[in-house]
Amino acid sequence: QVQLVESGGGLVQAGGSLRLSCAASGSIFSINVMGWYRQAPGKQRELVASITSGGSTNYADSVKGRFTISRDNAKTTVNLQMNSLKPEDTAVYYCNANLRRRSWSASYDYWGQGTQVTVSS
Repeated sequence: QVQLVESGGGLVQAGGSLRLSCAASGSIFSINVMGWYRQAPGKQRELVASITSGGSTNYADSVKGRFTISRDNAKTTVNLQMNSLKPEDTAVYYCNANLRRRSWSASYDYWGQGTQVTVSS
């Protein structure tokens, strides 16, 4: 079984900062990519940022220069530092991990439960 446990959401004023963390645990052989997605009311879920096992990062244009994604040395925890937050960043943020549970198995996507981020104007 695999679990992704998120923490760090909350309410912040525009211009403020929040840090999200996501820890993967369970029966995991390797994690290829970890990332953060978000879904605002009435909108589709969208990629915010991702980071590969090699450290390559990818960001949505809307968050470039404001958000930074990182992984710990064990590569089982991913963090998202969010600075200069805007009301349009308000959404439920979901942690995602593309991983293998066994050396011979295919890779699959796993999701956290989501954490609410609300930015007030």
